[in-house]
Amino acid sequence: MSRIGKQPIQIPAGVTITVGETEITVAGPKGSLVVPVQQNTKTTVDDDKIVVTRENDEPESRAWHGLQRALLNNAVIGVTKGFEKKLEINGVGYRLQGGGKQIEMALGFSHPVKYSAPEGVDLKVDKMTITVSGIDKQKVGQVAAEIRSLKKPEPYKGKGIKYVDEVLLRKAGKAGKK
Repeated sequence: MSRIGKQPIQIPAGVTITVGETEITVAGPKGSLVVPVQQNTKTTVDDDKIVVTRENDEPESRAWHGLQRALLNNAVIGVTKGFEKKLEINGVGYRLQGGGKQIEMALGFSHPVKYSAPEGVDLKVDKMTITVSGIDKQKVGQVAAEIRSLKKPEPYKGKGIKYVDEVLLRKAGKAGKK
């Protein structure tokens, strides 16, 4: 059995789950998400929990089993609590402004860099910190990665965009002449 796949998912109050042929709809107080049904898996909804089972014990089926359970769990957490990632901008002359769906950054280039968030993702700006939030874990992570890729942190001075909890390995600069 998959260690993750065999664990049931508790359904919080206010969340409704509809299982269809090709997709599972999870609706809650923050919105609604659609999770595709993975091959060789079967999802059943009991009173207050979701149980994912698989049809056979093949390695591919075991992999789909764990994935299906993880996607459903992320959807349930997303429609109740939501997800967020925080990014921090470090660097002399780097600026940040905007919020909502679009932000504008000065990152040391000859032009300002604008970023527009896709539907379902919100951007919040607080001084030199960007908070990416939404109900879809994959979208939130993708937007945070795209913003970070605009100016990755460099190892000498640490200038650039990094996750708040990211630890940068710093390098020593040039050694002086003796």
